[in-house]
Amino acid sequence: MDEQNRDKLELIASKNFKPNDEMYKIVDYLNKNLKHKKVMFGLQKNSEDGTMTITIYEI
Repeated sequence: MDEQNRDKLELIASKNFKPNDEMYKIVDYLNKNLKHKKVMFGLQKNSEDGTMTITIYEI
C-alpha cells in the first residue's frame, strides 16, 4: 500500500486475543472478499505479551 492510501485509513475497531497460527488466512479472506465494502483488516502479533491484534480500517 502506498503512503497516499495509508493516510486515508480510519481505524474502526481493534481486538486482542490469544495467538492462532491460522488467523492470517481469515484476515486474507476478509480482505479479498470485503474490499468492495471499503474496509481492510490487519493482523499483528504482539511481542510483549504474545497476543495477536486484529484491526479493522475504513479506506
